[in-house]
Amino acid sequence: SDRDPLERIKDWNEFHRMLSEEQLRTQGARCMDCGTPYCHTGIELAGNASGCPINNLIPEWNNLVYRGLWREAYERLAKTNNFPEFTGRVCPAPCEGSCTVGLIGDAVTIKTIEQAIIDRAYEEGWVKPEPPKSRTGKKVAVVGSGPAGLATAAQLNKAGHTVTVYERADRIGGLLTYGIPTMKLEKDIVQRRVELLAAEGVKFVTNTEIGKDISSLELQAQYDAVVLCGGATKARPIGNVEGHQLKGIYPDLEVG
Repeated sequence: SDRDPLERIKDWNEFHRMLSEEQLRTQGARCMDCGTPYCHTGIELAGNASGCPINNLIPEWNNLVYRGLWREAYERLAKTNNFPEFTGRVCPAPCEGSCTVGLIGDAVTIKTIEQAIIDRAYEEGWVKPEPPKSRTGKKVAVVGSGPAGLATAAQLNKAGHTVTVYERADRIGGLLTYGIPTMKLEKDIVQRRVELLAAEGVKFVTNTEIGKDISSLELQAQYDAVVLCGGATKARPIGNVEGHQLKGIYPDLEVG
């Protein structure tokens, strides 16, 4: 459920209200544990996305939430998702669009359950820095600190490589920080994850544009590998759509 519109226009706080634990367990119980769970199988059907693109183990943690096993649910969620606190808030939820229960009524509230699991994990102190036990001696530069760059850094760091993330803006997060409005994703949630990655050994360098402040050749000379994770910071032109030049029409990237 969402906050009343007349209430939420007074601030920039998140507008989605979390369900009670009883409601969440009821939603978890509605999961059919399908033989072929389309909700967690990220595929494309007739040009449309179907199911979770990162293959979250949705039926498994739905069942664990129903049984009240929240820590186990978090452990299953963390196996496939680097940043469930982001996706649980801003993902368009193709999993729910693929939910079998949705054929006869409302789909299971998978996205809300996901957010509840990770929020509880933080509250209970289950989310802790986990630096790699050993280092490979390899250094990797990641260019861009949006969700792709952060996920890349997280995975490479887990593998034991020494990772440095370069960001041209003054804050880490890319469109998580500068594109998605606070009422959908509060910035302290992004910063909390950035601090966790830093505690695990990832180094962040801000206010540094590759090709301007440091050349690509310099970067290649300093690191064993360079991963380009630049984001979509410029809006796509919409062509000759009638009325697109009228007053008050702006690309969403300019008003986010």
